[in-house]
Amino acid sequence: MGALGVAATVVAACGGGETSGAPELTWYINNAVQVEIADACNEEAEGAYVLKTSLLPNSAAPQREQLLRRLAAGDTTVDLLSLDPPFMAEFANAGFLRPFTAEEQEELSQGVLEGPLEQSLYEDTMFSAPFYGNTQLLWYKKSVAEEAGLDPAAAPVTWDQVIEAAEQTGTTVGVQGRRNESLMVWVNALVSSAGGSILAEDSQGAAAEDVESALDSEAGAEAARIMSTIANSDIAPAGLSTAGEEESRAAFQADDGGFMVNWPYVWTAFEAAEAAGAVEEGFRDDIAWARYPQVVEGEASATPLGGIGVSIGAYTEHEEAALEAVRCVRSPERQKQNMLTAGEPAASAEVYDDPEVQEAFPMYEAIREGLTDAAPRPISPYYGDVTGVVQQGYHPPDALDEQTTPARTADFLEAVLDGSRML
Repeated sequence: MGALGVAATVVAACGGGETSGAPELTWYINNAVQVEIADACNEEAEGAYVLKTSLLPNSAAPQREQLLRRLAAGDTTVDLLSLDPPFMAEFANAGFLRPFTAEEQEELSQGVLEGPLEQSLYEDTMFSAPFYGNTQLLWYKKSVAEEAGLDPAAAPVTWDQVIEAAEQTGTTVGVQGRRNESLMVWVNALVSSAGGSILAEDSQGAAAEDVESALDSEAGAEAARIMSTIANSDIAPAGLSTAGEEESRAAFQADDGGFMVNWPYVWTAFEAAEAAGAVEEGFRDDIAWARYPQVVEGEASATPLGGIGVSIGAYTEHEEAALEAVRCVRSPERQKQNMLTAGEPAASAEVYDDPEVQEAFPMYEAIREGLTDAAPRPISPYYGDVTGVVQQGYHPPDALDEQTTPARTADFLEAVLDGSRML
């Protein structure tokens, strides 16, 4: 299918693109696998449009910078863009995205899980059609949990229970302590799970100088306590303060790895590691998963949320064709294709009922639950400053103080937003 799609694109381009009658659209993608999605949509379009792709950098921050530069210059070639949801509000507030109409919003919301849907809206208007979501799970070695007398499959567990189990068994807890968006995901999940938030509830849509931080709270202190406890104990993997998702996976795969929070992609990565001989054959037989740990015992965790939405650039010259392409890209069929090829969980609930998806992702129920109960990162046009301050305030994890870190970070955040201090 992919080869045919590419061929169709080439033929259309050689035939003159716009001059052949089919509008040429450019989709700025964040993963090379999305080329196959574009190919499939070109086949389905049957000449109504030609969807080309342009691959963005790997990480979220440079993706944001490249797209902002293009749209700030009024680039008409940005027809579709794969956008990291935390940056959606910033783009929307700047007028860089075409808002979906009320009718389109209702159509594109059908069957979408709550988490991906919530992060697609800014001031109740959809600016990014949910394409795929993502959530973190607690991964653990069954042999380690059994030795510690912990059964995360039977009932939700707390961070303190995970820490105690790792200490008891001499194993590690893999987390993402690197000062980048991964750290922000961790802090936001901890604060939200403790019943708090990084920004005050009424901050969405407020002027920068009027935005207040809610970090100076018991929830902000609990986040600092848990992060500091892990970082300052023997259960911290080597290099925790610079560890991203892959470093966490490597630590978990080591002989002393016991527990880890990470995205579902690790399951297919474990399979590849087995095939490559990086871990023993049958490594996955000892691996299990459960819901993200609770901060407060008995209170459901607010699971981390990631993913990608597909937006239409405000300066596209092919608005109707771009809308049709968005409909195709985020259709349940294409979401399933993306989930099976890229390992990125679908935003639509119905995809999880598919037998192929259930076979490939045996933890599909935990993923679907996580995407339903997830806590989006702050939806704010100033998200770039918000995440920058939080990453600075809560790093390195071994230097955090539950008594001072929340207040210091909150004060710094409000000062950066009102312009009295520089990030």
